[in-house]
Amino acid sequence: MYITRLATQNFRNLQDAQLLPCQGVNVIYGGNAQGKTNLLEALWLFTGGHSFRGAKDSELPRLTEDGESNTPRASLALDFFSEGREQSAMLNIENGRRNSIINGVKKKTGSALVGKMRSVIFSPEHLLLVKEGPSRRRSFIDGALCQLKPGYAGMLSIFQRALLQRNALLKDMVRYPELADTLGVWDARFAKLGGEVMAERSAYVQGLAPKVQEIYGGISKGREELAVSYAPAVKIEGAFDRQQAEQSLLQELERTQRSDIRAGFTTAGPHRDDLEITLNGVSARSFGSQGQQRSAVLALKLAEAEALSQLTGETPVVLLDDVMSELDQSRQDYLLNHLHGRQVFITCCSPETVSLMETGRRFRVEAGQVEPEEV
Repeated sequence: MYITRLATQNFRNLQDAQLLPCQGVNVIYGGNAQGKTNLLEALWLFTGGHSFRGAKDSELPRLTEDGESNTPRASLALDFFSEGREQSAMLNIENGRRNSIINGVKKKTGSALVGKMRSVIFSPEHLLLVKEGPSRRRSFIDGALCQLKPGYAGMLSIFQRALLQRNALLKDMVRYPELADTLGVWDARFAKLGGEVMAERSAYVQGLAPKVQEIYGGISKGREELAVSYAPAVKIEGAFDRQQAEQSLLQELERTQRSDIRAGFTTAGPHRDDLEITLNGVSARSFGSQGQQRSAVLALKLAEAEALSQLTGETPVVLLDDVMSELDQSRQDYLLNHLHGRQVFITCCSPETVSLMETGRRFRVEAGQVEPEEV
């Protein structure tokens, strides 16, 4: 999968820009607040998701003259190669709503694009995967699984509802002790759904781990070793499968029942799982440098792209926003010159970084204008 053209109209600060990338590495550089990240945001929107920056759709267009009023409106167009053929998509954003056109067929929503153009995004916020607590790392696993297995999103949603319902019951039991008789039913349902979630997470991380190790070895030129492993909040006895995970979770719920009732919420379960990330055998969160932590997250995101490629047969586009800062020249060289077999878009500020490119295309962005340059 690769993109051949992106065109924007009235999007953010971009001046009706057009980008004609190559199939390899594309570097977008310029000063701060010039529009580099806006280009990646435009590309990401074609995955059917919302802005990776957390922006509302109403914040994406510029105000433009339309008759007697200023109407917030933007449009994006994408030409790309996927599923063995050339395809096209358009995304219109108006009055805080999105609609799309896919290969000439009009769709009512932007989410209709899901599955047509796949990509993996790294942004500075993703550094919180290492720096912050378990919830960020759970979200990483769950987000990756939702792209790999659309059915997982529905299963996760049902599990989360079961968690809310069990918590509501625990709170009510303080005033209505007789509700304790129904807790076993809710425990069984929660354990069944939780076991499914845990089994899927475990299998995904187990497959991801060797990819992460290999990619990080390339980034660090073999000087450091990165390892990731699934760290379930509930200890699993024996082989890790759905049935065993369900049984172990049910036993843990029985063990913590009294403390759950006193606390008024569920203290054990997949909602407290973690992803353990170590560098040379020690915690990356506690002992990794800024550059090592950034490299670790990059390895996770690139491994996510490989896993998606293996399942779908389509190599997703890789979007790397402000990735070069705090990386030494050796690690920058890996990203610019050794990410073969995939299309990559990298934003950076420094012209010196751009000069390290051996092949590919580069684009300079200034005040929303996109200018191609020779490598």
